[in-house]
Amino acid sequence: MKQIITLCAAILISASVFLPQQASAQAPNKMSYQAVIRNNSNALVINSAVGMRISILQDSPNGTAVYVETQTSTTNANGLVSIEIGGGTVVSGNFSTIDWAIGPYFVETETDPTGGTSYSIVGTSQLLSVPYALYAANSGSSSPGPQGPAGPQGPEGETGPQGPQGATGPQGPSGVGGFTHYIGEEFGGGVIYYLWKDLNNVEHGLIVDLTHVSTAQAWSNNNITLIGSSAQSTWDGLSNSNAIVSQEGHTNSAAKLCLDLIAGGQSDWYLPSVDELSLLWHNRFIVNKVLSTIQGAELFGTGLSDYWSSSEYSYNFAYPFRFGPGDAGGNGFKSSTYFVRAIRSF
Repeated sequence: MKQIITLCAAILISASVFLPQQASAQAPNKMSYQAVIRNNSNALVINSAVGMRISILQDSPNGTAVYVETQTSTTNANGLVSIEIGGGTVVSGNFSTIDWAIGPYFVETETDPTGGTSYSIVGTSQLLSVPYALYAANSGSSSPGPQGPAGPQGPEGETGPQGPQGATGPQGPSGVGGFTHYIGEEFGGGVIYYLWKDLNNVEHGLIVDLTHVSTAQAWSNNNITLIGSSAQSTWDGLSNSNAIVSQEGHTNSAAKLCLDLIAGGQSDWYLPSVDELSLLWHNRFIVNKVLSTIQGAELFGTGLSDYWSSSEYSYNFAYPFRFGPGDAGGNGFKSSTYFVRAIRSF
C-alpha cells in the first residue's frame, strides 16, 4: 500500500495499517486504523492523547471528501494509536452510505500530537481491499437459494465396445517414509517449526532461534533505494538477506543482525522471507508450547507483534508479517522498527 505522508513539527507517523473488522452476520460500518507516532528524535510518543481528523476522499488523494470525522485517542506504551474509522464525531457525510463500488477511495489523517485540533501531521493512503468488504456486505445476500427440482432422467445410451488394454506404465517413485525429526523438537540451536522431504527423500527443516535478535530494528539504513529481484523472494530468506547486506551503502539492517548472529552453537542464521514467517505463524502454537519450557527462551508472535521479513516490496517499503491478523503487509517503511527473529535451515 503506497502512502503519502507530510512530516510536520516534531512528530512523524512511522507506520500505519488497515485491519479488517472480524467477520460477523452483519458487516460493521467501521474499519480499524493504527499508527505508530514518533518525535523528531525518532523516539516513540507513548501514553499521550492525540487528536485526529479523518477524511474519506474519492477518486484521488486530493479528491472530494465524502466523509469526515474527528477523534481523540491515546497512544500505548509502544507509541501505537488505534481507532475505528466510522466511530468518531461526524463532521460531514455518512460512513454507512459510502458506495465503495465507485472508488478509488483514499483516507486522509490529520493528527495533533497534543490532543487538540491543531493538526500538524498529514497522511494519505489509498484504500484497497478491506473497505470493499463493506460494499460486499451491502450488495446483496450471499446465501444460496433453495435447490430446484430434479429434471427427468434421460434415456440410457448403449454400451460401447471395450477398448484394447493399454501398456503398463513405468514404476513410480517409492513413497516418502517417516521423518527422523518432528515439529516442536529442540534441535540445531533452536526449535524445529517446519519439515519436508525433497525428491530424493532427503529430510529438510526450518529452525527458529530461541530469542529475539531485536524488538525494534529498521529493515535497513538504505531505506529509499530499491535492491530489486535479488531481495524480493517470498520464500528464500537467505538469498534475500545476502542481497540486503550486499547493497551499496549498507551499514546496518535486520538481515545483518541475523547473519551476524551466533546462537545455540550455530552461525548460519538469516532473516526469514515472508513465506517462512507464514509457516512459523501457522505452527506457533507448538513452537510456543516448547519455548515456554526452555529457560531464557522468548515466545514468538504474541499480541500485536509485527516482524520484519527479508522480502522487499518496493524502493522504500518491505514486507512486515503481522502476527495479529496473521498476514503480510506491504506497507512497512524500511525505516520503521519491528521485531526481528532469526531462523536457519537444514
